[in-house]
Amino acid sequence: MSASPAALVARRVLSAASHSSHEGGARTWKILTFVLALPGVAVCMANVYMKMQAHSHDSPEFVPFTHLRIRTKKFPWGDGNHSLFHNSHTNALPDGFEGSHH
Repeated sequence: MSASPAALVARRVLSAASHSSHEGGARTWKILTFVLALPGVAVCMANVYMKMQAHSHDSPEFVPFTHLRIRTKKFPWGDGNHSLFHNSHTNALPDGFEGSHH
């Protein structure tokens, strides 16, 4: 099977174009990194910093919903009331948060 002359010409044109189109590819990505990616990361970091400064650290009011924090048996570690990865600042026990330092 021989290819048509038009297909051969198109193949030659496309293959010739591919040799010169990749020149400077690394340079382009390096410029994009310094011009777009790094300033984008800096803007995101500034946004997070400003949101954390405006964040209120007041403890939320505890509402003892009956369908949450159901304990049918004790956990097999510790006092049996705290989960394995318990965080006293964010995780409430069935009777409320631990202490007033939340």
